[in-house]
Amino acid sequence: MRKLIMWNVVTLDGYFEGEKNWDLSFHELVWGKELEEFSLVQLKSADMLVFGATTYKGMAEYWTKAAEDPTEGEVAKFMNEIQKVVCSSTLKTADWNNTTIVRNAAVEIPKLKQQGDGDMFVFGSGNLSESLLKAELFDEIRLCIAPVFLGKGKLLFSQGIPHKKLKLLESRLLSTGGILLQYAPGE
Repeated sequence: MRKLIMWNVVTLDGYFEGEKNWDLSFHELVWGKELEEFSLVQLKSADMLVFGATTYKGMAEYWTKAAEDPTEGEVAKFMNEIQKVVCSSTLKTADWNNTTIVRNAAVEIPKLKQQGDGDMFVFGSGNLSESLLKAELFDEIRLCIAPVFLGKGKLLFSQGIPHKKLKLLESRLLSTGGILLQYAPGE
């Protein structure tokens, strides 16, 4: 059975994106050799990526072009070949390689978890992550905390998330000052 894992970089005050779509400039504060290696380990454990419509469009646009960039190498190849699911009730087509559209994530994601052995990762996708949290579908939450107060933007966790105790699986300090945190739902 697959595990569904959330992966996000967030600021210390909880923002996963700045005021504008794709304002991820704070990622530069934590990016380095350690986070790059961690990201590759995660990707190699995955057999499916799950996105909301906005994140899907942005990732598809970036990674299809990055395939031609020799510096993106292994990651671009992986991102373009892995099976992908985009959760959207409005998206008509999904042209990025190996993509399936799912209309109702709360119904379809549990079925997909039963169909494989690798990990399923949700990257970014704030609205989708919130709905999957409310449905209690995540097996793990992995965050990299960037050492900055952004002050405004899009929060990863809204006030509508139900109270849930989490169990710390791992924490790791990065040389960039970021902190990797891995949690599972608690007892």
